[in-house]
Amino acid sequence: MRLIFGLLLLAGLGLAGFAVNTAKDRFNQYQNALVRTQQAVVPVRDVFVVKRQMSYGDVLGPNDVRAVSWPADAIPDGTFNSLDAIFPPDNDGQRTVLRVMERDEAILLTKVTKPGQEAGLATSLTPGMRAFTLQVDVNSGVSGFLRPGDRVDVYWTGGSSEGSVTRLIHANLPLIAIDQKTDSERSGPTVARNITVEVTPEVVAKLAQAQATGRLALALVGVRDETESPTVEATLDQILGPREVAPIIQRQEACTIRTRKGADVDLIQIPCTENG
Repeated sequence: MRLIFGLLLLAGLGLAGFAVNTAKDRFNQYQNALVRTQQAVVPVRDVFVVKRQMSYGDVLGPNDVRAVSWPADAIPDGTFNSLDAIFPPDNDGQRTVLRVMERDEAILLTKVTKPGQEAGLATSLTPGMRAFTLQVDVNSGVSGFLRPGDRVDVYWTGGSSEGSVTRLIHANLPLIAIDQKTDSERSGPTVARNITVEVTPEVVAKLAQAQATGRLALALVGVRDETESPTVEATLDQILGPREVAPIIQRQEACTIRTRKGADVDLIQIPCTENG
């Protein structure tokens, strides 16, 4: 009996030791996994986003924004990390939305006006650039398919020393307004009467001169087209082909002598000599 009890005791001690070692190994595995998980945690920072979809001209107020955790190494430029940064305490003015923002989209400096400032064309101009308006119609304006945010090539047709000529005067001009509307989310086709482009002062002078001396036409550039347009020019001769020039026929002068018979005078044609 004592032998059996001793064997059972040894077996129990062995199982207990095995269980302790197994538990210890599992605990070590859990601890290592926890360390790896803590090391894999991405550092985050607060970034303010909009609670609902907002369109051009909407007023942005404190009730329209909320803070979310954002990976610190993936935060876009121009975000806000505090409510005071969006709505400064010393300025009671609200901001106005300049570009459409979807729900939970980060608020960027380029998508809202300054505090208290209304949405307008001057607020969206890049420093050093100017807004210049061109007159267009259904033909020159790409039949109403233009929207703010598109890019166009501008062609000029007028007279030159070689006759009528059409020339590409500027490529990839960004459109910032169509008929005094700057909302780039407008999708319905509209035949524009005026388009406004964002250009340097030098290009403003070129476009003003071109508009005053000839006719302008626009060509729409593809959204993903990053090619540089070469120098393009077309003359009337290139379209119709070379014009035929009629040969010049030189008439040979005739040499004559006069003879008089009484009161009559006759002209007799004779071969011309070198002295005429």
